Amino acid sequence: QVQLVESGGGLVQAGGSLRLSCAASGRTFSRYAMGWFRQAPGKEREFVATIAWSGTITNYADSVKGRFTISRDNAENTVYLQMNSLKPEDTAVYYCAAHRNQFRGSYGDREDFGSWGQGTQVTVSS
Repeated sequence: QVQLVESGGGLVQAGGSLRLSCAASGRTFSRYAMGWFRQAPGKEREFVATIAWSGTITNYADSVKGRFTISRDNAENTVYLQMNSLKPEDTAVYYCAAHRNQFRGSYGDREDFGSWGQGTQVTVSS
């Protein structure tokens, strides 16, 4: 089992930027694909971005493509989500997640991920 702790959320004006971090512990971080998901009030949790265990392959939801960037530092056991040009519709709780299986990829299916952080709130004002 892996423990995940997100940080970096907050309140920002539309057009602004935030960088989320997710620190992992408990297993060999570098073997597992990681993902970011978000959940707005009254909505289901949705895929935002994933990154392969190697860091060489990334996938993004169409709604964030070109604005968000996922990255990872395997030496620091941390995955990041750089969010630029934020919009009010990006407001949500953002969750970090770790893939269930090592050396496997994901296109963003929630069922691929077995460990989740507690979430960090991102609020974008108009």
